[in-house]
Amino acid sequence: MDALRSALQPITHNLPTPIRNLGLSLLGPHCYQTLLHDIDPLSDPACLKLAISKGLGIGIIGASSIVKIPQLLKLLNSQSSEGISFLSYALETSAYLIGLAYNVRQGFPFSTYGETALIAVQNIVIAALVLQFAGRTAGAAAWVAGLAAAGYALFDGRTVDAPTLSWLQAGAGVLGVASKAPQIWANWRQGGTGQLSAFAVFNYLAGSLSRIFTTLQEVDDPLILYGFVAGFLLNAVLAAQMIYYWNSPKSRTTSSTKLEEPMRERPMAAASGTAHKPKSPSTRRRG
Repeated sequence: MDALRSALQPITHNLPTPIRNLGLSLLGPHCYQTLLHDIDPLSDPACLKLAISKGLGIGIIGASSIVKIPQLLKLLNSQSSEGISFLSYALETSAYLIGLAYNVRQGFPFSTYGETALIAVQNIVIAALVLQFAGRTAGAAAWVAGLAAAGYALFDGRTVDAPTLSWLQAGAGVLGVASKAPQIWANWRQGGTGQLSAFAVFNYLAGSLSRIFTTLQEVDDPLILYGFVAGFLLNAVLAAQMIYYWNSPKSRTTSSTKLEEPMRERPMAAASGTAHKPKSPSTRRRG
């Protein structure tokens, strides 16, 4: 450890001012001194846990900027919203919007909630595409406009006061849990995961588990903690479905419908007498 400290201290003692200021803002003066200036992480376990929490938080925010991109690309490439539950996205986005307003107005560190803003934006686009591909263009426009109005009200303390926002945050935890139920049900009903992105599902699982740790370390608010715990449990169910249906058809319903339609058409054609019958050799004109 002494050799490592001797090698690193000339660097950590001369960090550029922007990096030093960022470290101070994230860790605070005491932990910055302990971890970066003195390079003595074992002397204060609390500082080490804080540094791990900050690292996880920044990592989650970075991953969240692309977590829904594979899902978005699958929708655009297939031009189909098969297997994607709009209700699930609507509930999840509502929960994220409330949570974002609550965290901002409470003044919690951005590293503990920043991904909600990035994921909410991606959710809005995906949900609008789901409506668009379902032929509900007017519904997609109403969806975006409604969220804009709701966001303005939530961030405006004169429209939604602090006690009301606290109650909404408690409800947002329920919404976050409920948002997974329609997608879980849709997967089970169709016997597959359709256009659901495995990348998004497994990243959600890892992110929700990490958020439990960062919330315990940095945010003393049971409303937020319980929401992340419940979200992790249901994300685990979605991940289990993704593994179980990995090699299954996208939809039993779709495949069975395709098989049944020709069977229904043949008897109708035969009954109507319009089926083409080849001429027998005896009826052909002889030269």
